[in-house]
Amino acid sequence: MANLDPIDRALAHGLARLGLGVDIALHGLTRLPKLATFAGGMEKEFAKTVLPGSLVYATGYGIAVGEAIIGALLVLGLFLRPALVGGMLLMILLLFGVGLLEKWEVAALQLTYVAFYAGLLATVSWDRYSVDGWLRARKRP
Repeated sequence: MANLDPIDRALAHGLARLGLGVDIALHGLTRLPKLATFAGGMEKEFAKTVLPGSLVYATGYGIAVGEAIIGALLVLGLFLRPALVGGMLLMILLLFGVGLLEKWEVAALQLTYVAFYAGLLATVSWDRYSVDGWLRARKRP
């Protein structure tokens, strides 16, 4: 990786960030018009777990809103490091939930998201093609 041109690294990081951002944003944005239905479905799905229904219902709202916000921030490349950390924490929350439901195939998919977030976070210094990158470039003399 050390032999990669800095522009190629920045381009790879920017396109990977954009892809993840679009995916996560659409997860949240498609749920926003039907938040109550989504949260209610989660409440029913977790009824046989130790989690209180009201907590699951409220978490359903938080997941959808969180996905929409984190995804939008990733698309823009704004507050990139906090957005990536927030996305990883959201995925860990989702992993906890699917673990309680014993949906291991879903957990495996979510772990790929965690790895993708980790890769982007580990290479955040390559960020160039984003709002954050533009703001950094403006500050340079």
